[in-house]
Amino acid sequence: MDTKLIEMRLADKLGISHLNDMQQMMAATKASRIVLLSPTGSGKTAAFTLRLLRNLTTSHGAIQAIIIAPSRELVLQIASVVRPVAAGLKTVAFYGGHNMADEVKSLSVTPDIIVATPGRLLDHIQRQTLDVVTATSLVLDEYDKSLELGFQDEMRRIARRLGRLNLVVLTSATPLDEMPAFIPMEGAETIDYTGGAKAGRLQTVRVDSPERDKLPTLLELLQSLPTGRAIVFVNHRESAERTYSFLRRNRMPAGLYHGGLEQRERQQAVDLFNNGTTPILVSTDLASRGLDIADVNYVIHYHLPASAEAWTHRNGRTARMGAYGEAYSIIAEEENIPEWVVWDRTYVPRPLKEGVEGIHSDVATLYLNAGKKEKISRGDIVGYLIQKGGLEASQIGKIIVNDHSAIVAVPRERAAALVATLTPEKLKGKKVRISELRP
Repeated sequence: MDTKLIEMRLADKLGISHLNDMQQMMAATKASRIVLLSPTGSGKTAAFTLRLLRNLTTSHGAIQAIIIAPSRELVLQIASVVRPVAAGLKTVAFYGGHNMADEVKSLSVTPDIIVATPGRLLDHIQRQTLDVVTATSLVLDEYDKSLELGFQDEMRRIARRLGRLNLVVLTSATPLDEMPAFIPMEGAETIDYTGGAKAGRLQTVRVDSPERDKLPTLLELLQSLPTGRAIVFVNHRESAERTYSFLRRNRMPAGLYHGGLEQRERQQAVDLFNNGTTPILVSTDLASRGLDIADVNYVIHYHLPASAEAWTHRNGRTARMGAYGEAYSIIAEEENIPEWVVWDRTYVPRPLKEGVEGIHSDVATLYLNAGKKEKISRGDIVGYLIQKGGLEASQIGKIIVNDHSAIVAVPRERAAALVATLTPEKLKGKKVRISELRP
């Protein structure tokens, strides 16, 4: 595909009208083996999409490109960037927790681009539902994270089937100790933006807890901060559950994210965090990397992380690309402080002002039991809410359309009335069940 056409589509479909330096370098490079070192949130998906699509031709009934990512959330994020920019080429997303029958059905017309987690892609290969031998382009996104999660064997077994590669792009948030032995990367060009990306303005803050149990201090902090979005990091799933339950009991708009949840529950937590329904996300380190989460105002270390690397990745969730952000560490008396934990200042409790709620939510999420497979689009939902629900376009928030469902952010004060009003109405001539989605 022509570079200018790709850039026009990035601007038209995704609003990326000006390429950053990293994206310009990826658009210009002619290298066939590329290592892209870039922090999360720097625009790397658009960057490797620019280089990848230059290597593809018009659709010709065979798989041309494979993009492998370590998590379902990242697969969906990548597909949401690639699909509109690669118009005319068929892009499919495969991941664990997704309906296998729907994935097999999507292969009735051979896709040009596959975005997948390693395990699910290998599952398809072993079931012989697809043949990847024709692929000429491979992207291993967040390769370091894939190694950390133990996917090396799956990636190696997939790579055995790829004998025609003339483009390999490997991305990582950190410099690599060694290249993957299962893919020829001799002479690879390294584009390193781990130190050159535009720095944010991060303030690290110490918060002293008068009690060993830090929950009251956490609540006070969340109630006193100017409203925004916060990720509260803990070290264990049990702690995440306990912290989340405490915040919900105290009427704080919190969501929960950890590896013990089902994929559907994890994705819902991210969606409700992103659309403003639950602007507080309680999580283990699983949320420190690989998620499509933007504009986080506050990182809160309820527990100090176990390593300097985890400290860096957690804090990297805020103060991105020149933005301002704050990272708070709640410290109990006599708690051991690692040498790599440092602060710019100590928190001074702000008096609670009358009428100021701290972090709060004015948004609710509506759930519809119809999606792409029922031929429902974002435009259909917008029209439905305006014409049948009486909303103005400016009152409609983020809409996500999945295979058999959709969610949409609306004003919290209107949510119950919308459910009552829309329940007897049809969407595109179809009876649709609508309800408020609660965290």
